Amino acid sequence: MKPLNIIQVGICHEHANGKFDTIRKCPDCFNLVGVVDERPFSNTPRCQEYTYILEQAPRILTLDEALNWKGLDAVLIEVPNLDLAPTAILFAGKSIPMHCDKPCGETMEPYRTLLDICTRKAIPFQMGYMFRGNPAVRFAIQAVKDGILGEIFEFQADMNHCYGGEAYQDYIGKFRGGIMFNLGCHLIDIAVSMLGRPAHAAPFLKPAPGDSAFNNCTAVLDYPNATAVITSCSRDAFDGRRRLRIGGTNGSLEFCPIERYDGQVLEVTMKLKEARGGYPAGPQVLSFGPQTDRYEVQLREFAAVVRGEAEDAYTRKHDLLVHEVTLAASGCIRL
Repeated sequence: MKPLNIIQVGICHEHANGKFDTIRKCPDCFNLVGVVDERPFSNTPRCQEYTYILEQAPRILTLDEALNWKGLDAVLIEVPNLDLAPTAILFAGKSIPMHCDKPCGETMEPYRTLLDICTRKAIPFQMGYMFRGNPAVRFAIQAVKDGILGEIFEFQADMNHCYGGEAYQDYIGKFRGGIMFNLGCHLIDIAVSMLGRPAHAAPFLKPAPGDSAFNNCTAVLDYPNATAVITSCSRDAFDGRRRLRIGGTNGSLEFCPIERYDGQVLEVTMKLKEARGGYPAGPQVLSFGPQTDRYEVQLREFAAVVRGEAEDAYTRKHDLLVHEVTLAASGCIRL
């Protein structure tokens, strides 16, 4: 198939560099037309400015040039978090398919408007929650849906790290929901995929010792027979405790780290009381091979949806619910 003509809008989102590098690694799938530098029109909180993207881009475009580029097949929206939805709406108005990063603002609007437009006009739209292409996470979600673990009563996950130094603490402090808003959304996407809409979400937003920003956060999602506990702190001493554990009446599943790019095999430990779903009773370690790229699987799926070869694995209803639960877990709204 002819590669999709795609433009990356933004160099300042925390995932902008990864998306740029992945797109260029897939010339069979994407033809990178150019990149839009959003700094002239963006004044919202940002953590990074990946200026090397501008040095390596085939051309640098204005936002207006991108909106009116002839033969454009899709865009990547990689502007800072609070600019994501307003920028994406501009391209939705042109019926241009888009991959949009996360999280899309501290309110339900204009994100709700964006998704309504995409639904009404049947515009291919993909949210950039970074674990959606992760094979171990995909297995865990499907295992829950297939009832392999029985009825779920426990979900525990964390997104701890120690990168970014003091600049990151200042950045995260500019969001009402702190690090739960910025990183917890990835784990909330998984929890909602498994358990659906919670009855309540209780945020516990705190600074780590010696800090003032909400960089040490926990959220508890309340379900009729289950509790999901999500934590994230940017002062982890060893930068490696990103983990996931799911417990059910027939067994448990857990892995730490959630992802790895060190050449080692990504593994999941599953323990079953009774054999189910083709898996034997007892403890077992499942291997998902070494990972090489966080974004490639998802972006290739996006291309297939744009071409009409596949349907999106996630609905706009799900995307909206994830955003709503994220805002509630971040103390911005109530469910």
